[in-house]
Amino acid sequence: MPNDVAIVGGSYAGLAAALQLARARRSVVVVDAGHRRNRFAGTSHGFLTRDGEAPASIAESGRQQLLAYPDVRFVEGVAEMARPEGEGFNISLQGENLSARRLILATGVVDELPAIPGLRERWGRTVFHCPYCHGHELARGQIGVLATGPHAFYQAMMLPDWGSTTLFINGAFEPDASQSAMLAARGVKIEKEPVVELEDSKATVILADGRKVSLDGLFVAPRTRMASDLPEALGCAFEEGPMGPFIRTDPMKATSVAGVYACGDAARAAGSVSHAVGDGVTAGMAAHQSLIFG
Repeated sequence: MPNDVAIVGGSYAGLAAALQLARARRSVVVVDAGHRRNRFAGTSHGFLTRDGEAPASIAESGRQQLLAYPDVRFVEGVAEMARPEGEGFNISLQGENLSARRLILATGVVDELPAIPGLRERWGRTVFHCPYCHGHELARGQIGVLATGPHAFYQAMMLPDWGSTTLFINGAFEPDASQSAMLAARGVKIEKEPVVELEDSKATVILADGRKVSLDGLFVAPRTRMASDLPEALGCAFEEGPMGPFIRTDPMKATSVAGVYACGDAARAAGSVSHAVGDGVTAGMAAHQSLIFG
């Protein structure tokens, strides 16, 4: 007998989808490779009732709650292939094949960070992408924005609410006269000298001319790519967001492929734990209802 629903991705979106289906007494299998996008961060912020907790703790709590439902099974590993089969789908892992009537993709994205020495080591600790997730903890200190493209303007405009802000152009973006005036009105400093390295326990920026700028936190909006080849292999349509492609879905998180739903960071232009959980709830309910109504 096939599972009612297979969910590829066992982070926040996938867990939230599984919970709705488990409570509908449907059989669910969750395939989890164990690579949460926010695994580098020590704490997670902005998720109601769990603010300031370790990301791993939130995910493990969700997993344990799901395991209390008899119709949920977890499989650890990477889903290497998924294809339509009969009225459902076949999902291949190393050493195991799974079948399900519906498929939910909660496969996430990978952040492609600028190749600046010292940046990757500080990712999620003193180098961040989301001010709502990490800005408050910087206590109105010295904040930097490392430009990767035009989106840096929006980051730099927002961040003065969290601290004194410097925009490092770094050859990736040049604000026009109107943008420069808006940044000046917000008190943002613009630094055109290229960034060559980050050092110390915080995020001190070393510039090409040898100057050092001491920061409490540095924000960067990296390009993203799909963490899994499954969406493309299945033929899912994509949209191009400001940071990279994401799976196109309708308001109920259905993709362009019949029977396939997508949620979380893989299916939105930008995300957070709260957004991922909300998307997962919608995808889980929609997949359940499709089993009834077609």
